[in-house]
Amino acid sequence: MIIKDNNQQNKSVFNNISNLTNKILNKTLDELEKDGIFIFPENLKETEDLTEKQFVLYSENENYFTENIIGFIGYDDEQLIIKSRFDSENNNYFTKYLFNKVLNIPNFVNLNTDVFENNGTYNILIFLFAKYLKNAMRKGIFKKYVNYEYNDEKLKGTIDIKKHIILNTPFLGKIAYSNREYSLDNEVTELIHHTIIEIKKKKFGQKILSNIKEEVNTIFAITPNYKETDKKKIIIKNQKNIVRHSYYYEYRALQQLCLMILQNNKSNINLKKHHQLYGILFDISWLWEEYINTIINKQFYHPMNKKRIDGQFLFANNSKKVYPDFIRKIDPQIIVDAKYKPIFNIHKSDYSQLLAYMFRFDSKKGYYIYPLNNPEIDVKTTLFLNKGTSYDIVTKREDITVIKYGIRIPFTNNYEDFVKQMIKYEEELKQEFN
Repeated sequence: MIIKDNNQQNKSVFNNISNLTNKILNKTLDELEKDGIFIFPENLKETEDLTEKQFVLYSENENYFTENIIGFIGYDDEQLIIKSRFDSENNNYFTKYLFNKVLNIPNFVNLNTDVFENNGTYNILIFLFAKYLKNAMRKGIFKKYVNYEYNDEKLKGTIDIKKHIILNTPFLGKIAYSNREYSLDNEVTELIHHTIIEIKKKKFGQKILSNIKEEVNTIFAITPNYKETDKKKIIIKNQKNIVRHSYYYEYRALQQLCLMILQNNKSNINLKKHHQLYGILFDISWLWEEYINTIINKQFYHPMNKKRIDGQFLFANNSKKVYPDFIRKIDPQIIVDAKYKPIFNIHKSDYSQLLAYMFRFDSKKGYYIYPLNNPEIDVKTTLFLNKGTSYDIVTKREDITVIKYGIRIPFTNNYEDFVKQMIKYEEELKQEFN
């Protein structure tokens, strides 16, 4: 079944995937991640706009609702694809364009016309590997205690009496024993090694791995016990031993990604696991924000809430930081908020947050930048802040404005035309801030 984000459908429409629906309905993203669903970006819980409390599918009255999540999810033979509402029935040009711009997926990675069907999602997983490996190895190399078995004269552990009798009768001077050692060569680093070998087999694999040569060489160097024939055993070990330590959170995300890649090395993403959820979900509101950053990053700072980078204090005596999406680098200050919302859904708390940021940074102009697919709505809508109270004369402030700026999303049957039109609208946005 194919549905779209930020939409609603009558419950009866889901009758054909009732088992899957029951597995994901009203479940938080945090719960689905624990069930084995791969969620991108990996530090989802640290974002304000999309938290682990958000649902992929939730129930209200006679309808099921979707939010800012797109992707693929399955249970046995039942499958659900959630597309962007800006993609047509025949193509996924909008989603494909965001992936290319934000994740720098090069042209040689063929996403086909269906990002979440055929090879599309699997190719995305492979390309994400480089990003996740770099993020993880910034923390250092993953270490854990590993149980090693020996049979020599250098006793330094627990004697294995049964094995000793079998191997060393008559006694030849050796002792069979095992020892628990803190090691770089463990099931997680071995899993990464197997994934690298799997990616190397792909047409574009060498190109992807060429950007992480240092990390790849390090993994090869620290896994001398690697054997290609051990792949199945290593996969099972990692399934049973998920990385739990909070310090190695990046390795947990990388471990899950590697398992997805190694178990989906066919033509589509379909684990066919018996009575188990599988799939990959993307936060498209995050993709939209990072897409806007690719357009205006030369003109604006981009504090990143997910990575806790460049946060600003709202109050002098309070340690809590705030993270406006974008702050202009030169005066006069402009605050920009990227919203993956229809224009009519930008209201209430959205205004309060943006105005608070404007007040903090002495800005008299704030922007919402959102995707627009309604030709009857103007690209630019300007709101003037009022002054006075309802008990007095209320007048508008000419000097303080909030602007809703829509980037038009073209509808075309040709991807090259789609790209050309998007580039044109991006240039218009840059000019807006000049």
